[in-house]
Amino acid sequence: MTITRSLAVTTTLAAVLATPLAIGTAQAKGTAVTKSGTCAGGNTHYTLKAKQDNGLVEVEWQVDSNKVGQVWSVGIRDNGATFVSGHRTTQAPSGSFTVHRNTGNRAGGDVIRARSVHGAQTCVAQLTV
Repeated sequence: MTITRSLAVTTTLAAVLATPLAIGTAQAKGTAVTKSGTCAGGNTHYTLKAKQDNGLVEVEWQVDSNKVGQVWSVGIRDNGATFVSGHRTTQAPSGSFTVHRNTGNRAGGDVIRARSVHGAQTCVAQLTV
C-alpha cells in the first residue's frame, strides 16, 4: 500500500512540475503576420509571412506567377539587414517558388521586407513582427 501511494504521489508531482515547461514552450511561438498582394507589372501574386519563434523570426516568401521556369532575383531584409539574396526559379506544377529562412529576433519590432524581380514584374512586401 505504501509503495502504491508513493508511486501515485511521484507521478502526480512529475505531472505538476512538467506543466509550466509545456506552457512556456507554447508561449514561445508567436502569431504569424501575413501580407499578400499582386506584383507590379504583371499578374503574379506574392505572400510574405513571418512569426517569432524561440528567439528567431521565421520568414516565408512565396511568389506565384503560374509560369514554370522563370528566374527571379530575391532579396529579404530584417530591419535593413539582408539575410536572403540570390535567385529562385519557379517550379512545376504551380509556377511558384518559396523561400523559408530564419533570422535573429532583433530588439523591438522586426520590419521584414521582401522584394523579387523578373523582367518588368516587381513584387514588394513589408510587415512588422
